[in-house]
Amino acid sequence: MHAHKIIAIIISSQVGVTSQKTMRLLPAAGRKTTQKVAACCMCINKPVFKTLPGQKISRLELGGALGTPQEKIFVAAGSEVRGYTKKGKQFLSFEANLAESIKAMHIAGADLFVCASYIYNHYCDCKDQDYYLSGDKINDIVCLPAETLGRIVPVLACQDRVLRVLKGSELSYAVEVPGPPTVLELNNQDGGGKGEVLYGTADGKLGLVKITESSPVQIWDIHNEKKKGGILCIDTFDIVGDGVREILVGRDDGTVEVYGLDSTNEPSLRFEHVLSESVTSIQGGCVGKESFDEVLTATYTGWVTGLTSETQREEIGPGDEVKMSRETQNKIAALRAELEQLQLKVLQEREKYQQTSQSSTAVSAVPVFSVNDKFTLCQDDASYSLTLEVQTAIDNLLLQSDVPIDLLDVDKNSAVVSFSECDSESNGNFLLATYRCQANTTRLELKVRSIEGQYGTLQAYITPRLQPKTCQVRQYQIKPLSLHQRTHTIDQNRPMNTLSLTGQFSFAEIHSWVVFCLPEVPEKTPAGESAIFYFQNTFLGTQLETTYSKGEGHFKSDNISTISILKDVLSKEATKRKINLNICYDINEDSVNHTLRMIHPKLEYQLLLAKKVQLIDALKELQVHEGNADFLIPEYRSILEESTHLLEEYKKQPAHLERLYGMITDLFIDKFKFKGQNVKTKVSQLLEILDNYDLNSLMDFFNVA
Repeated sequence: MHAHKIIAIIISSQVGVTSQKTMRLLPAAGRKTTQKVAACCMCINKPVFKTLPGQKISRLELGGALGTPQEKIFVAAGSEVRGYTKKGKQFLSFEANLAESIKAMHIAGADLFVCASYIYNHYCDCKDQDYYLSGDKINDIVCLPAETLGRIVPVLACQDRVLRVLKGSELSYAVEVPGPPTVLELNNQDGGGKGEVLYGTADGKLGLVKITESSPVQIWDIHNEKKKGGILCIDTFDIVGDGVREILVGRDDGTVEVYGLDSTNEPSLRFEHVLSESVTSIQGGCVGKESFDEVLTATYTGWVTGLTSETQREEIGPGDEVKMSRETQNKIAALRAELEQLQLKVLQEREKYQQTSQSSTAVSAVPVFSVNDKFTLCQDDASYSLTLEVQTAIDNLLLQSDVPIDLLDVDKNSAVVSFSECDSESNGNFLLATYRCQANTTRLELKVRSIEGQYGTLQAYITPRLQPKTCQVRQYQIKPLSLHQRTHTIDQNRPMNTLSLTGQFSFAEIHSWVVFCLPEVPEKTPAGESAIFYFQNTFLGTQLETTYSKGEGHFKSDNISTISILKDVLSKEATKRKINLNICYDINEDSVNHTLRMIHPKLEYQLLLAKKVQLIDALKELQVHEGNADFLIPEYRSILEESTHLLEEYKKQPAHLERLYGMITDLFIDKFKFKGQNVKTKVSQLLEILDNYDLNSLMDFFNVA
């Protein structure tokens, strides 16, 4: 906002655990009058109605006849869509007869658009119109109004980093976006009259794309430079009052952002506020006080919070008195009374529980609690981010892994971590770590880095602050090629190694093997007779192309180690199913030097960083002894000046150098393994060369060994 405007929390109400996009503001009766809030089918301003408990509500949308106020409330629960008037009368119950629950929904007049995981359906007056089977999971849907292109145009946000634009039951074209899109919103709530769609991605990028009849036009995108959370919700609203709608963004790390457009229509961040939970819905409107607009948010555990544009702070001089208005006094008195009632209720329930627990006839019931978890690969630092969010405070978290992984520091994480010794040889335990959380911690973010070729399971045991003590276990698969990420295209000019498989296996079987080996591959077997996927290694930048169909599979990569891992894992999976594989490979010698050149800048940087960190203590001693650092050469003075940053960088990357050494060693062994030679006895010589690193010496060693 403008510098003179103070944004403050003015509403706080709780409705229960919410899903993405399940809060909407009903249209106001007049300009700047307060609006009602529909959140999981509950109106909060003055509770108007509440539905009976039932299946979890996955989406909430507003609708109505075209050209009239959109004030009818539609909710999706399971595979059913229900409609309510703003006073709570149910007028629609439509069963979509989908095999899966509805994940996304859009309403336009008499047209209803619903999406399950892979299936899109269009109904008009509750009658089937169109159907489409997506190649990957559908995360959201919006539809361009008929005025834009002469027909309603559905746009699907799909997990494989594309927006699919449909025409009837057919794919018109696909729009490539820089990350897995999680949310879509029409710009200016109508597409800006030009077919403009805002999108947010799981890795925190925000973009605007124009949808035309035949092709897309990318207008702008904002990269996630500060590594904030993924985007869950977007809205557009004129919060500043200058006649131009700002873009409101809610993220899964609790960040609320307001972006304004400059004179060249480029977005810039105007305001930022951080909540303690993920923001599942965001809306702009007038709720708390007439004539003052607010940014309204709903969080995962159901807190509905408003950020107002009303000035909340007054400047006073010395000796001046601050007089509170009657309205403010009444508001404070009402809050105090509500707080006292809640405290009394908690005491009564606590006493009741104590009496019941001591009774001889008492039956202990395990308390049920919701966990919102996400395990995603971060492209920037080639690590996995594990985010856990619980509807009540977390007491502790135990992490256990049967594969070697490194835990990385996370600035936002205030939990105390302790490690237990593991006996990896006898029971396959490589990690046992316990996080003890501070009071009222409901969200925990961790980072781990895996080693490609070593695969297994990471388990999280989540214990909340509940009585009696209970725990939930969540499992996350660490895949053989865990650091690979889907991409749209690859560079075909690189020197490629090829692995080819043939045998008596079905298309579904080889697809399941690819799913087992690589992240971001849809579990559902693709439609058609063959599939092709492209991947990039987020750590090294090497690439992989997979092409397969019934009875054959071809894998191309510029990294021999990637081909070696695939050969070993696919052979093992085929043997489990008693399928004979014919394996042949074509190794390109040039690819080895190419991979070493790709590793070179990272290795050089880490060696230099390690050398600088080793010098810091000695240089500080000299500085103390001499009284200043003026006598040092500029290079050493620079190390002293940057010592804090260098130590932080070194701490953030534990075992980074060892990891690079390991990759070069694997590359060396794999190169000669394909020639039928065992060179493990020469590894010690390789390590000596790495300790006195020079790229040309290393390449010569690889060539002559």
